[in-house]
Amino acid sequence: MKVALVGNPNTGKSTLFNVLTGLNQKVGNFPGVTVDKKTGVCKLPDKRVAQIIDLPGTYSLYPKSKDESIVFEVLADRQNASFPDVVVVVVDATNLKRNLLLYTQVADLKIPVVIALNMMDLASKSGINIDIDGLSEKLGVQIIPISARQSFNVDKLKQAIAFTSDHPLQKDTIDVSALAPRLIDKIKEELFIESPYAALQIAHQHEDLRFLSTDKSDRVEELENEFSFHSDTSKARETIARYNFINEILADTVIAGPKQTKKTVTSRIDAVLTHKVWGFLIFFLILFLIFQAIFAWSEVPMSLIEAAFVWLTTLVHENLPAGVLTDLLSDGIIAGLSGVLVFIPQIAILFAFISVLEDTGYMARVTFMMDKVMRKVGLNGKSVVPMIGSLACAVPSIMSARNIESWKDRMITIMVVPLISCSARLPVYTVLISLVVPDKMIAGFLNMQGIVLMGMYLISVVAAILAALAFKYILKAKERGYFIMELPVYRMPRWDNVLLTMFEKVKTFVFEAGKVIIAISIVLWALSNYGPPGKRAEVEHKYESPQIISEYSSEELELHKSSELLESSYAGVVGKFIEPAIIPLGYDWKIGIALITSFAAREVFVGTMATIYSVSDDEAHISSVTEKMRNAKNADTGLPVFTLASSFSLMIFYAFAMQCISTIAIVYRETKSWKWPFIQFTYMTLLAYISSLVVYNVLK
Repeated sequence: MKVALVGNPNTGKSTLFNVLTGLNQKVGNFPGVTVDKKTGVCKLPDKRVAQIIDLPGTYSLYPKSKDESIVFEVLADRQNASFPDVVVVVVDATNLKRNLLLYTQVADLKIPVVIALNMMDLASKSGINIDIDGLSEKLGVQIIPISARQSFNVDKLKQAIAFTSDHPLQKDTIDVSALAPRLIDKIKEELFIESPYAALQIAHQHEDLRFLSTDKSDRVEELENEFSFHSDTSKARETIARYNFINEILADTVIAGPKQTKKTVTSRIDAVLTHKVWGFLIFFLILFLIFQAIFAWSEVPMSLIEAAFVWLTTLVHENLPAGVLTDLLSDGIIAGLSGVLVFIPQIAILFAFISVLEDTGYMARVTFMMDKVMRKVGLNGKSVVPMIGSLACAVPSIMSARNIESWKDRMITIMVVPLISCSARLPVYTVLISLVVPDKMIAGFLNMQGIVLMGMYLISVVAAILAALAFKYILKAKERGYFIMELPVYRMPRWDNVLLTMFEKVKTFVFEAGKVIIAISIVLWALSNYGPPGKRAEVEHKYESPQIISEYSSEELELHKSSELLESSYAGVVGKFIEPAIIPLGYDWKIGIALITSFAAREVFVGTMATIYSVSDDEAHISSVTEKMRNAKNADTGLPVFTLASSFSLMIFYAFAMQCISTIAIVYRETKSWKWPFIQFTYMTLLAYISSLVVYNVLK
C-alpha cells in the first residue's frame, strides 16, 4: 500500500512523516528528476505495511518550481511508481482557508483522500473552534485531528489510512467541467484520462509533464487552440470558484477565536529579530556562535576519529603480513574511509543547528531578511546558511542548500560555496604565511600574520559573491525565482526530530558520497605508490647499497627513500609532466605532486611537503616542515622555492581551486549528474590558475 503525504509548506508534513516512519526512511530521487524523494515504511493496525511517500510541499497543484511540479506528476500518472493508493492531505488547523485550496484540487483528482488536521493544539490555544464532524460530512472525507509534534492521534490517523475505501468517496468541490467543457471532454477521450480535473491540469501543464509524449503534448496544444483555451483566465476562474466553495464550508463549520495571543508574542519577538539593524546583528551573532561551535565541538570527536584510524592503520601493519594488500587496506581503503567519517561531527553539528533554527521558526525570518540582499547577486535568502557553513566545511553546506526551492538559486549556491575558505585550507595558509610573513605586531595588538590570514578568508567571500553574480547571467531557467515564505509562530524545537535529521543527513553522506570518496582515494593511493617499473627498481636498488645505508640513520634513510619513491611514482611522473604548466605560477614539480595528492583533501598538502622534504609530518615536527620548505632551493636557479610571490600565488591557488574529493562527491550526490562537478572543477581551476598567475607576476 502506498500513501502520499501532501500539504502546504510549514504544515508539519515532514514532522508527520518522521513520526509515521521513524528510522525506517531512505532518501533517493524521483526517476529522471534531481528532486529528493523521501520514503519510509509504517506498520498499519491491520498488519499491512504502508510505504509513506513525502511529496514536496506546495501551495497548489500549479507549480512554481521543479520540486512542486512533482506533486501533480505523481498524483496524475497512474503508471508512476509512486502513484498512491491513499493521499493524506496535511492541513494546518490554524489556517484552514489557505490550506483547503490544495485539498480541493487533490480531492478533484479522484484519489482516495484522508485529511490530517494538524496543529490542533495551536488552534485550541488560539480559540479556533472547528466542527470536525460537520466539516467531514460536507467534504465527504475522514478528518483526523492530530498534533504531529506531540504524536497526538497519530494512531487514529494510521487506522483511518488502513480502512480508507479503495474508491474515492470525497464530494465534488467545484464544477470543473464548466471551466472548459469541450476541451476537458476531448482530452479525457483522446488521452484516456478518468478525472476531469486531471484533464484540465494537463491542459495547463502539458509542456512540462514528463509522462506525456511529445506527440500527445502537441495534440493538447492543438486542442487548446481549437477551443480557444486561455490558461491564465481559466486558473483565475478556478481559484475564485474554489475559494467561494471553501468560504461556504468554513462559514458553517469554523468559529474563529479572538486575536491570538501567540501571534502577539510572535510579533513582539519579530520586532527585534527582523529589525533592519538589530535583526542582522543578532543573526551574525548567532552565526558566529554556530561557527565557533562547529569548530569547538567537532574538534574532540574528529580527533578521536582520526586517532582511531591511526590506531587501526597501526594495527593492520602490525598484524598483517607486509605486502600490497596490506598497504592497499591501510593506506587506500582505511585512509579513504577516514576521509569520509572524519566529517561526521561537522555534518551532524551543522545540521543540528539548522534543524533547531528551522523547528523554532527562526530560519524563516533569516531567509526573509537576507533575500533582498542576496538576490542582487543571483542568490537566495536561504543561501546564507550554506555560505557561512562553508567556513567550516563545504560538504554539509552543499547538502543544506537542498531546501532552496528555486533550481537556479540552489545551483548557484552549490556552485559558489566551495570558494569560501574552509577549515581544510587553514593548514596550508598557516604553513605558507609562516614562511613569508613576519610574526610582528601592528599598533601593538594586531598580528601581521593574523591579518593576512583574515585577508585570505575575505578574498574567498568576495570571490564567491562575484562568481554568484556571473552565474546569475550564465544559468538559464524557465522557472522564476519566486520567494514565498510563511513566517510560522515560534516554537520549542522537537528534539527527536532534530536527532532524526542529524541521523538522516549523516547516513546520506556516508553511504552516498562515501562510496565515491573511497574509490578515488584508492586511485590516488595507487598513483602515489606505483610507477614505471624501471624507475622504482632503481630507487629500491639505490637505498640497498652499503654506502647509502652507512650515510643515514634508519629513519632518515626511510624518509629519503619515500621521497624518491614518490618522485618516481605515477603521481611524480604527472608532477614532472605538469611542471611546464605550473612554472609560470612559481611552482616546481614537487609542488606539482602536492597539488595532485592534496586533491584527496587540501590539508594533505602539509603531509606531502613533509614526505617530499624528508621530514616527519606529525604536529610535533611542523616547524621542521616550515624550516625545510624555507631552505628549499630550485635545482636549476639555486633560488628559494618558496618566495613571497610563489607562496602567495600558492595560497591563492588553494583558495580558489577545487581540490577536495568530498566536495566533488557531494555535488554529484546533490545534482545527480557529473556535469555540474565537472563545470565546477573547470571554472574553479581556471580561476585559481589565472589568479595565481597574476599574483605571482605582480609580486615577483
